[in-house]
Amino acid sequence: MDLLKVAEQAFANENVAKYPEFKAGDTITVTCKIKEGDKFRLQDFRGVVIQISGATPLTRTFTVRKVSGGVGVERIFPYQSPFIDSITVNKYGKVRRARIFYIRDLAGKKARIKERTFVHKAEAAE
Repeated sequence: MDLLKVAEQAFANENVAKYPEFKAGDTITVTCKIKEGDKFRLQDFRGVVIQISGATPLTRTFTVRKVSGGVGVERIFPYQSPFIDSITVNKYGKVRRARIFYIRDLAGKKARIKERTFVHKAEAAE
């Protein structure tokens, strides 16, 4: 018996976290629960998604990169982490790659990502 199939069936009944759809190039804000002593507080981590990996929602992770104080900071979040309070998509970026590691080498205006514009289906039909 395939262990992966058994594990997926066991977790299929569990609640899978529902977040808005995002992909590489999008700017998102991840609100995390941070434990300090015996208390929890919420902290925002806003940055650009540089990759999403994992086949199923249970194994999926995404990497968010931001520049803080002139230093690039990357953080990897498991999609099903209990420490993620919410995810908000701030901007939808237009990139041609699924993994935009090249942004690590860019700075200033070169590191900007164009914004995606959407055409609603109802408007396109008219």
